[in-house]
Amino acid sequence: MSGKAPEERKAAMTVADQMLATHPKVGFAATQDALLRCIEACAECAQACTACADACLGEDMVAELVTCIRKNSDCADICAATGAVLSRQTAPDVATVRALLEACRTACASCAAECEQHADMHEHCRVCAESCRRCEEACTDLLAAL
Repeated sequence: MSGKAPEERKAAMTVADQMLATHPKVGFAATQDALLRCIEACAECAQACTACADACLGEDMVAELVTCIRKNSDCADICAATGAVLSRQTAPDVATVRALLEACRTACASCAAECEQHADMHEHCRVCAESCRRCEEACTDLLAAL
């Protein structure tokens, strides 16, 4: 821990961090850092993908972004579901968690690759691709830690 007072550490904690820290039955206690990082990456990625899909819909060349919009929408939903399941710590089913992490990692990689194709022309796609890559990495790290 840092040299900060307990109140300062608590104030700097995210809500996800506080929830894990106060949960009476953390199912993945040995992987708590990777778990927290993954939950937060999933939430960020779901938001980024939702916003990117909406921004794509606002572009003049929307017909050329249909695949990007679809991948953004799929990735947002999968990330949201993964983050929700990871947040439930009482008696987790490791097989289900692994399957979700694999699906999330796959969706993030696919969405990132698509967004990267449009990143030079659309800044929102660049931001989204970066978020997808962070989430893909967080899923990979948590899978390795399980």
